[in-house]
Amino acid sequence: MRIEIICTGDEVLTGKIINSNFSYMAQKLEDVGLSVHWGTTVGDDRDSLLDALRLAGERADAVIVNGGLGPTVDDLSQEIAALAADVGLVLDEAWLVRMEEFFARRSRIMPPNNRKQAMLPEGAEFLDNPIGTACGFALTIGRARFFFTPGVPRELRRMLEEQIIPRLLAMAGLQGAIFLKRFHSYGLGESHVDQLLTGIEAMVPDGGVKLGFRAHYPQIETKLTVRGRDDADIRGKLGPIEAEVRARLGNFILAEDDQTLEGVVLAALIAQQASLAVVETFTAGAIAARLAHLPGAEHVFRRGVIARDLDLVPGAVGLPPMRLSDAMTQEKVEAVARAARDASGASHVLAVLIELDTGADRIDLGGTVWIAIAHPAGAVPTGAGQSEVAFRRSRIVGGREWVRLGAAELALDCLRRFLQGLPVVERIDFEKV
Repeated sequence: MRIEIICTGDEVLTGKIINSNFSYMAQKLEDVGLSVHWGTTVGDDRDSLLDALRLAGERADAVIVNGGLGPTVDDLSQEIAALAADVGLVLDEAWLVRMEEFFARRSRIMPPNNRKQAMLPEGAEFLDNPIGTACGFALTIGRARFFFTPGVPRELRRMLEEQIIPRLLAMAGLQGAIFLKRFHSYGLGESHVDQLLTGIEAMVPDGGVKLGFRAHYPQIETKLTVRGRDDADIRGKLGPIEAEVRARLGNFILAEDDQTLEGVVLAALIAQQASLAVVETFTAGAIAARLAHLPGAEHVFRRGVIARDLDLVPGAVGLPPMRLSDAMTQEKVEAVARAARDASGASHVLAVLIELDTGADRIDLGGTVWIAIAHPAGAVPTGAGQSEVAFRRSRIVGGREWVRLGAAELALDCLRRFLQGLPVVERIDFEKV
């Protein structure tokens, strides 16, 4: 089935906002075995949008149109869809009532121009939006079935997953059960993961499993799309493959499905009744920002020390002044971690100190990342006592942003490994010896 995605809006066409909706839709469709053949971006212009709808109606089987369902004069999707289908606009009384109730629940009166959002092309199929005022609709234009969706990302995503994808699967004759299994890893490059997983798809001879990847440094997402007659058939196919993927990627799998690295770390800390403080340089507080806001972190996260200058770190954790920038050593980094543990009262401290190369905005330069994890002696989860330290040193090249992102990910992954009883030091593809 040939699918086209049309994204509307001057702000998207001119690059004032990043078109993340397109990438989300294309990826979600790919995950369920539906490929996008064309992607079109068109501004808030009646003639241009009409031309785009008519062209898509001639060449595609299904079209998703994103945006243009709002209440303002530059929201044109309903009007132009009706024109392209050669039908009129009619008021959807039920949706109008829903919108009025939406505003009433927020102690507001619905502005008159919102009534426009209840005007749908005659004969259109209603697509519900339970979290916004822009309902979607489906309509046939030319030879294609069009699905019109709101531009607000969270509203689009819910409509796409709950209503549009099931309809597209039915159109494509893929009504069988489908399941997406995801593994998130850090430390292995995309080609390396692909090599390690050679032959995985062949474990299911009927072609019911498709392997895919999504690289978003510093992580790699490995995707297994599994089709079957029903849920039991899917479980039977997926079980052996899941086990094989875990065996081949091993310690590099940091999370699965909707889990995140920081979520896994927090869950491990909670399970061990532990607490955490962090010390970080050059990361702009990226590690603390990923952890401290999570539900449950209020019982775990104690303190974050953030510095841009390495030489400010000792004083911030209660050590005598010293110039870390002159000659960094493992002993100095471990001393920072121990001092931060004493000062914060946390059971664990993650210290991440980065020596950035001069001129590291060049892609061939980088930095040295020093990581220390101070923890109670004997791996006692909580309480006072002598502190022990796990240590990791790595060199990452690729420019400033590559170092910043990589250092934060490496540090969190080292903490994850430590809490799970795995080796903290294991060679990764992104470091330079």
